[in-house]
Amino acid sequence: MSKNNLIRFGISMNEDLLENFDDLIVKKGYSNRSEAIRDLIRNRLVEKEWKDNEKEVAGTITLVYDHHVRGLSGELNELQHDYHDLFLSTMHVHLDHNNCLEVLVVKGKARETREVAEKLIGHKGVKHGKLTITSTGKDLT
Repeated sequence: MSKNNLIRFGISMNEDLLENFDDLIVKKGYSNRSEAIRDLIRNRLVEKEWKDNEKEVAGTITLVYDHHVRGLSGELNELQHDYHDLFLSTMHVHLDHNNCLEVLVVKGKARETREVAEKLIGHKGVKHGKLTITSTGKDLT
């Protein structure tokens, strides 16, 4: 089957669920149900990629921390150097006198990417952190 062929299929669901889905479609700006369903499927496929430890994935690690915590900036930087091959780009923003925001763009094997994210987010002095997953797009259509 060619990747360009569109296949039509039917879905049965409860009327209330469909109404809620239609409300979501409008709020999110989808042009139709099909595109919304395709996005839901793609999201599940990306989640599946991240469960395969050897799969190449992409994402961002977002950190908020107090830069006055002694040695924290250097330790976070050292961790990034330990995994230097995973980091594509970083952005550092001064939120106020005390707090910094860093957004780190990563690409690499899922296991290593999760590992470095957990180490950075779990580091003493980091107030909040989040790993956001996505795909390299190679296997998505």
